[in-house]
Amino acid sequence: MKDRDTSDLQNKIHEIIFGHATIAGKTFDIILLLFILSSVAVLMLDSVGSIAMSYGKLLHGLEWGFTIFFSAEYILRVYSARNPLKYIISFFGIIDLLSIIPTYLGIFMTGSHYLQTIRTFRLLRVFRILGLSTYVGQATALMEGFKQNRQKIIVFFGVVLSINILIGTLMFLIEGPEHGFTSIPRSIYWAIVTMTTVGYGDIAPQTTLGQAIAAFAMIIAYAIIATGIVSLNIQGSQDKNKTEPQEGLDKCNSCEKTALESKQKFCSNCGNKF
Repeated sequence: MKDRDTSDLQNKIHEIIFGHATIAGKTFDIILLLFILSSVAVLMLDSVGSIAMSYGKLLHGLEWGFTIFFSAEYILRVYSARNPLKYIISFFGIIDLLSIIPTYLGIFMTGSHYLQTIRTFRLLRVFRILGLSTYVGQATALMEGFKQNRQKIIVFFGVVLSINILIGTLMFLIEGPEHGFTSIPRSIYWAIVTMTTVGYGDIAPQTTLGQAIAAFAMIIAYAIIATGIVSLNIQGSQDKNKTEPQEGLDKCNSCEKTALESKQKFCSNCGNKF
């Protein structure tokens, strides 16, 4: 009887904490969302010196209150999860745990409680609360796009990194420490800042040759951007040609396939003879 009562309690907690189709589940999610936003707001206010001086104790108490709430919530999630281990090692499980650790670390490490901003990742639950599952699907599609093009991305970053290392090394040799290029890593930092067109201005070449190389680096940066745009347009044109029927091709009377060669006698899709 006791085991049955325990099981019923777990199911009830699971319905409230993990469920989002019930009124209780939606209400809990909304409350949780408000708590997350409030805790992040308190953390931001605590980082403002004047506010911390006046309301430091209140903000510190609120931080601990939110942490205790999130700690209890995490324990209940582990307790009521169908597969506790699966939840613990899941994305949200790790984020839920990491969101409460910084406050406890603050007892031993000053300032570590500011890492509580990781709680903002918990706001991703808003997608299921507001029924924005389409956006989650788009995020998945974006990740799939990264996976499919990872070789191109790796090659791109490899080429860009190699160019930055080469230009940084040249600038170190040409300009030298007297002009701010005190080491190759610092020179590479300048090259990265220059090629990303940020241009902080904390380091600048003074010699004519150094300025010429700087101008060349900027032109390369724009050329890389232009190459990316052209590549996207070419890829888009290729995909369009694959999906759209080509003109001058025969049409199958059986399956109505249009992408057929003009001298083709049998349909490659259904095998029908023309």
